[in-house]
Amino acid sequence: MTQSQRASADSQPLRTPADYQAQLDEKCERLTRLFASYQLPKLEVHASPAEYYRMRAEFRIWHEGDDLFHCMYAPATREIIRVDQFPTASRLINQLMPVLLEGLRPQPMLRRKLFQIDYLSTQSGQIVVSLLYHRKLEAEWQQAAEALQANLRAKGFDLQLIGRAHKQKICLGNDFVVEQLNVAGRQFTYKQVENSFTQPNAAINEQMLGWALDVTKGSEGDLLELYCGNGNFSIALAQNFRKVLATEIAKPSVDSAQYNIAANGVDNLIILRMSAEEFTMAMRGEREFNRLKGVDLSAYQCNTIFVDPPRAGLDDATVKLVQDYDNILYISCNPETLQANMQVLGETHEIARFALFDQFPWTHHMEAGVYLKRKAG
Repeated sequence: MTQSQRASADSQPLRTPADYQAQLDEKCERLTRLFASYQLPKLEVHASPAEYYRMRAEFRIWHEGDDLFHCMYAPATREIIRVDQFPTASRLINQLMPVLLEGLRPQPMLRRKLFQIDYLSTQSGQIVVSLLYHRKLEAEWQQAAEALQANLRAKGFDLQLIGRAHKQKICLGNDFVVEQLNVAGRQFTYKQVENSFTQPNAAINEQMLGWALDVTKGSEGDLLELYCGNGNFSIALAQNFRKVLATEIAKPSVDSAQYNIAANGVDNLIILRMSAEEFTMAMRGEREFNRLKGVDLSAYQCNTIFVDPPRAGLDDATVKLVQDYDNILYISCNPETLQANMQVLGETHEIARFALFDQFPWTHHMEAGVYLKRKAG
């Protein structure tokens, strides 16, 4: 592939604050139109930084002789787009990208069959970099990678390197970062594990947590959270409730949640390793689970439920379970499935708070939040 055949991410037109506001206004209009059949409160709009907002990034690696560079594929044409800088990603990722390639270029042992680099960064200055290979990683690779990691740390990067290949994962230290989020005047600590889900836009995550705290302020009773991940929401929300019961199925996320509970000094939160569907069966007495031994579900007086489901939304059984609670806090990464769930939830609940979170600027995607209260009578 020659230079003339290759596009470059640096050649894209500059975006202005007016451009950002225009794309945000379009999302607001689209979200309001999607829920036009409901009596809506004023839409609360949470804007993202227009640049350097994404804490995670993944790039394919293109090789040309002794050179290599980050790249992406154009969706329509599959054209290779060279990426030297990527203003969507955090400043830390952008600072590291060229320095990492400088360290890789003179090292055939590290370059050979390297096909992808994943970055997980933080606002706290820590970063994990995963190097993905189409070959088995031998002891020589680890020696070269350790030297590279030492070199990058000497240049000021608080960095952990990970090598991945088929059925291989070699960690040169930790496989996680520790993030610090500032929410409503308080700092929260979160362990975030490589190759596990975390909120990609840290600034928007802080705003979502602040909004969730505000809408549940003065709550009575206990909170149930489904799909709690690493405890991102449940840990922050615990201060607003007597007790919190949360579920999560992915073991790395459960382990991170336990770390985060201790790191933040939360003493009224229990995490159960269960899917939402399993918990629904347990709550309805349809099935018993060994994982619930020692947990007295009847001791919880949960009149508020929080859900942040996958893009597919809530399944039919879980929608019915959620409907049993007086107050429903629902964060959605796919407003269309939220709207589909609202066709059931709207029978018994009304929208008291309504928010848009611009998690992914410059894309079609948007995050929505609704706080539902049971209808009177």
